[in-house]
Amino acid sequence: MNYVVGLDVGTRMTRALLLDLHGRVQARCQRETGARLETAAQAVLDELLQQQELKAEDIAYIASTGYGRYRVPFRQTQITEMTCHAVGALWLFAGTRTVLDIGAMNSRALRVAESGRVVAFRMNDRCASGAGRFLERVARSLEVELEQIGELSLRSQDPQPISSICAVLAESEVINHVTAGKAVEDILRGAHNSIAERLVALVRQVGAQPEITLTGGVTKNAGMVRALEERLGVRLNVSVHSEYAGALGAALLARQRWQRLQNSTGSAPQRQAAARNPGTLEAKEESHGHRDDAGRGCCVECLGGHGSCHSAVGARPGPPTDSVSQIGGKGKAGG
Repeated sequence: MNYVVGLDVGTRMTRALLLDLHGRVQARCQRETGARLETAAQAVLDELLQQQELKAEDIAYIASTGYGRYRVPFRQTQITEMTCHAVGALWLFAGTRTVLDIGAMNSRALRVAESGRVVAFRMNDRCASGAGRFLERVARSLEVELEQIGELSLRSQDPQPISSICAVLAESEVINHVTAGKAVEDILRGAHNSIAERLVALVRQVGAQPEITLTGGVTKNAGMVRALEERLGVRLNVSVHSEYAGALGAALLARQRWQRLQNSTGSAPQRQAAARNPGTLEAKEESHGHRDDAGRGCCVECLGGHGSCHSAVGARPGPPTDSVSQIGGKGKAGG
């Protein structure tokens, strides 16, 4: 039992990340979630095991997060997305004080303390026009591969405005631009700008402080990163692990939980039995009353705190070189 796993079951993608008990990333994988959440979770776990030639008995602890976190039958605990993304972002960039998580169906801005605790948050969960699913619809309307839209948008010479706050109506605007003969690059840049405006509003509402770290699958989209940086006037933290931040945070907290169990009273067999009994663990969390900032699930303090995690999990990318005087001010983004 030398590894822990974090599973992030999202609306579009399910991601898994494997850590050893020293906090080092050993493997990661993802697949589309689909309609069968349990199947998706099992599939990514099986792929992790296959990659590292491991058996199920080698996994000490599994924590799930994401909207489908309750549908992972083999988990030991479930943790809210906000807590996991905050912890994952802090591991990737230790100076993180604001997290912008851009998901497929909703996006959220978090202001976090140095300990990893979420102190303020705002969500855009009423309409997909502020999240990744809207970009998928735009790509489909323009007959462009989703992976290409970010780079194409950067070639724009005349961005076309998209003003609708509804994803369906915004898609109609895209079609109107196509009918008017506007360039695909200009339409795509307009779509990215439209989403960026909504996301920047979320960031400002939480009283954003530097550094700002992006998480979620949209972080691979260079056009989205550029649009956000131009409007915020700061350089944003983006890592190769950013899309796995939720799974990473879940794995880090799983590791802390396992260490707590190992240090608790009782024999080794009793501790291992407790670790493999999700009902017992979740009941124990309820008994001491700790909840996260949204009033759901486990908080960072409940899971062992984050203060000692930085030195234990190895090196992370350094902070941006830009100095930031005011979030959201005008100016050219660095990088």
